[in-house]
Amino acid sequence: MKINCLIIDDEPLAINVIKNYLEAVENFEVTATFSNPIEGLNFVKNNKVDVIFLDINMPVLDGINFIKSLENPPLLVITSAYSQFAIETYELDVLDYLVKPIEFPRLMKTLNKISKRLSSNTGAPQETGTESPFIFVKIDKKRMKKIFFNEILVIESLKDYLKINTLTGKYIIHSTLSDFTDLLPERNFLRIHRSYTIAIDKIDAVEGNSIEIEGLRYVIGRSYIDHVKQRILNSPM
Repeated sequence: MKINCLIIDDEPLAINVIKNYLEAVENFEVTATFSNPIEGLNFVKNNKVDVIFLDINMPVLDGINFIKSLENPPLLVITSAYSQFAIETYELDVLDYLVKPIEFPRLMKTLNKISKRLSSNTGAPQETGTESPFIFVKIDKKRMKKIFFNEILVIESLKDYLKINTLTGKYIIHSTLSDFTDLLPERNFLRIHRSYTIAIDKIDAVEGNSIEIEGLRYVIGRSYIDHVKQRILNSPM
């Protein structure tokens, strides 16, 4: 699934930064860019756009009034050099607020939010032949890896890093377990310990205070055990 992105910013350099980032990520496509918000507004009214990366401080039509003028807005991501507009824009139901200068790792969190939101908006299981929901993770300085949710087994915390165990391989990324778990579909994944988040449908057995997945046992934390067992008993395996 191609995610059509529109960038609106009166600074060409700011447009290029986001455009270059998006072009490096599979499935995200920059449909158009505009330094004039009026032209951008006309484009949105006549073309399919999945997400708009929108600056706040622009001449003629600022970002806030731009949003208010949309009847059926797509996903909205604010890109601004100023943080003070964050509360006002969140009241307009923006997905994320990026403060310039925007770093690539921070943008990736936003892109994963976008993928998750658009996947959940489908409302029904995907038909055969369509691509399963996924997330992009940065596994080295230059490489982004697409990981399908249905291939994930266990995510293990390694202090400032995570090890993602999947059906096809293991990947080390720089993130916290809490942040990464928040990006996963809640109905499919479960935090069982301060060091582990597991895929519910990959559980082979539950015995005492541990869960078995692919022949390995993972301890359920004391503070998690009641919630974990309740979720497992109420979830189809």
